[in-house]
Amino acid sequence: MILQILLVIAIILQVFAVGVAIKLIKETKYNFSWVLLTIGFLVMAVRLLVELLPYVSNFKSQELGEFMVWSGVIMSLTFATGVFFIQKIFKYMKRVEDSRRLTEKMFLNAIIQTEEKERKRFAKDLHDGLGPLLSTVKMSVSTLSQLEHDKSSKEIVNNTEMVINEAIKSLKEISDNLSPHVLNNFGLARAIRNFINKINATKALHIKLKSNLGDERFETNTEVVLYRVICELINNTIKHAKAKKIEIDLNIEEKNLTIVYKDDGKGFQMDKLLNQANNGGMGFSNIFSRINSLKGEIHVDSTPGKGTQVNIKVGTANE
Repeated sequence: MILQILLVIAIILQVFAVGVAIKLIKETKYNFSWVLLTIGFLVMAVRLLVELLPYVSNFKSQELGEFMVWSGVIMSLTFATGVFFIQKIFKYMKRVEDSRRLTEKMFLNAIIQTEEKERKRFAKDLHDGLGPLLSTVKMSVSTLSQLEHDKSSKEIVNNTEMVINEAIKSLKEISDNLSPHVLNNFGLARAIRNFINKINATKALHIKLKSNLGDERFETNTEVVLYRVICELINNTIKHAKAKKIEIDLNIEEKNLTIVYKDDGKGFQMDKLLNQANNGGMGFSNIFSRINSLKGEIHVDSTPGKGTQVNIKVGTANE
């Protein structure tokens, strides 16, 4: 009785397997090896049904001895041949996956390059358009300040000149942030150090950078992406973490650029990270996308009250 139950269960499972195999034939683009495996599953199901017949009728399986032999031969041939050729399915799946990754990388790179192009254009428009206008206003106010004025008028002129100087300084900072000339001219390490020095000058928090890059240069896209990622991490810390100290290790190890970013801020729940990233929260959505565009690796570790650590590894050349 137990054998009969097990045989029925085996038949049900086998029929289900045949149904799934037939359904996957179309998805495998009618691959020859998968068709052979499907035939093998089908023959096995028929053979199990024949083996069940003596238990439910007067039929004797010995009467189909030759059928059992031939079905066994067919099963062996189809399975053996199918397994031998199934590597084509895996090669096809690998090609599809490689194509998907390449398309995704090209799409992300196109977005990043378009974004950087627009940043440069906007920075140039500010520098070449608004910059000369402010400089002209400054010259006019400087000339006006040399004339004789009463005390009240003199104070107004001086205040105006100070505001114009601040506007010119802010314009330069905005232009540099949009398209940092230090990154273009001197490389990643110098550009990050320059950005950090500006933050440290505010005394809001202290950032320490350790790097062995020196003046070494890398592919433009790699430098731009990593510069934006580090700036985004620093901005996240300033906006959300209430940290007093940030430590950044930027090094080249063999053929990889590695970044270890630590802050002593309030941290956050790791189980909320994906939701925040999907909703554009905390800037992690952009960070993950940028690192993925370089085929890099990123790992975020944070605990409430114990700060945040981000580890990034990116190849120095596109493979």
